[in-house]
Amino acid sequence: MRIPAWTEDELVLAGALVVKNAWRELRTGAREVQELSELLRSLPIHDADARALPGFRSPDSVSRKTTDFMTNHGLYTGKATRCGKPTLLMIAAFTQREAEMLQAAHAIEEGIGSGELQRVAPQPDELDETGTTAIEGRLLVRRALARERDPKLRAMKVQQARRLGRQLRCEVCDFDFARTYGDLGDGYIEVHHVTPLHVSGTRETKLDDLACLCANCHRMCHRNRPGESWRTPSSLRELIRKSAH
Repeated sequence: MRIPAWTEDELVLAGALVVKNAWRELRTGAREVQELSELLRSLPIHDADARALPGFRSPDSVSRKTTDFMTNHGLYTGKATRCGKPTLLMIAAFTQREAEMLQAAHAIEEGIGSGELQRVAPQPDELDETGTTAIEGRLLVRRALARERDPKLRAMKVQQARRLGRQLRCEVCDFDFARTYGDLGDGYIEVHHVTPLHVSGTRETKLDDLACLCANCHRMCHRNRPGESWRTPSSLRELIRKSAH
């Protein structure tokens, strides 16, 4: 059995380490490398057999990954080490959206420390149709999807809309389930966090943090592309507007 390739969650954490070190590599003996190695061994991503392999996310391997980040960065003038596309995409994400990616790393660390991420079951939509996980991390997407599927939260959002006299329809494309499906679609809608959870933090979700979406628009908000895995309803509306021209 081979040591598994680095996942997006692991790359987010390694990338944050390098960025905080001014895009410089960290040696094996560095305290931060030792701590990240221990943290990666505890992540609920790989199975027990993989974690038991000699060298699995060892301090040496973590240090080598920080070297990949440093030498493949656009400002590095020396020879780049060989690394896979996921690492290159993560370097681009940190280069283009440093503050947001550092928030994502903090959210993963916070979720692990609280035990919340270990308790969230895998979600069917955390992978796209190619089997690729979102660039901000599989665990963060897993947590977001699990929360959005909370039936109590959805029911409260529906009640709020009706209390305010609003039609229950998609806030992006205006699709109305009841209008199309009659009684079968009455009261049905999905909810989506307007702001990524790693940006909003772990505070209690307010109803105004949620948008009512049809299933198609909800999936499009979560669908990832290289370096991009989260869309707000307003940005999705803009995509629809542009595609119509």
